[in-house]
Amino acid sequence: MSELLLDRPLGDLASAIPGATAVFHRHHLDFCCGGRQSLRAAAAGRGEDPAAVAAELAELQRQPAAGERDWRQARAGELIDHILVRFHERHRAQLPELIRLANKVETVHADSADCPRGLTNHLEAMQQDLLNHMLKEEQILFPLLRHGSAAFVPGPIAMMRDEHDLHGAALARMVELAGGLTPPEGACTTWRALIAGLQVLREDLMQHIHLENNVLFEGQTVEVASAVPARQSGCCGSCGGGRG
Repeated sequence: MSELLLDRPLGDLASAIPGATAVFHRHHLDFCCGGRQSLRAAAAGRGEDPAAVAAELAELQRQPAAGERDWRQARAGELIDHILVRFHERHRAQLPELIRLANKVETVHADSADCPRGLTNHLEAMQQDLLNHMLKEEQILFPLLRHGSAAFVPGPIAMMRDEHDLHGAALARMVELAGGLTPPEGACTTWRALIAGLQVLREDLMQHIHLENNVLFEGQTVEVASAVPARQSGCCGSCGGGRG
């Protein structure tokens, strides 16, 4: 069974197998922005054994994780409601507290060699970019998707995919600034709380991007391709071809 999983895209596996995202986090595989890579290619690129990862996923298929939903079966409006509550509202609450914690750690531990210098500024930039991105989704793209305005969807989806790639790069830089999300030996409670919060933000934002790129937008791509006149369909086919 596991051999059949090797050439499937990470985004497809993340959508189809409850618990797969935890496996991908554990093996540092990018299933959101890199969701169109096959498991074989992605694992090999990270120096992981593709067969071993596939075996873990196959075991999940035999004993699926409880409480996880296959959002591919949901209507677009229902998935959008979930994204708004589970991710948009949560990110708006997460980042101000993480910025506060990062600023305190950088101030108190400025003399430490392990001090995450520049992390506060980076999180502030992430917050601004993410707030702007979510506002565009809430005011432009999501209303279009709710009302089935297929002819107007390809451009906004392409823009959101591009911005998702930037969010992925920002997450990678965040991890770098935060010492790989591992607190140094003897780190204070605030520092440990900061690292724990950054880990949650990373997992949440990756799941957020995955649900949009690999579920919500993919479903719209199929619908748009059949709804847009042939002379316009090139946009839909080219705007997300190499992204995840």
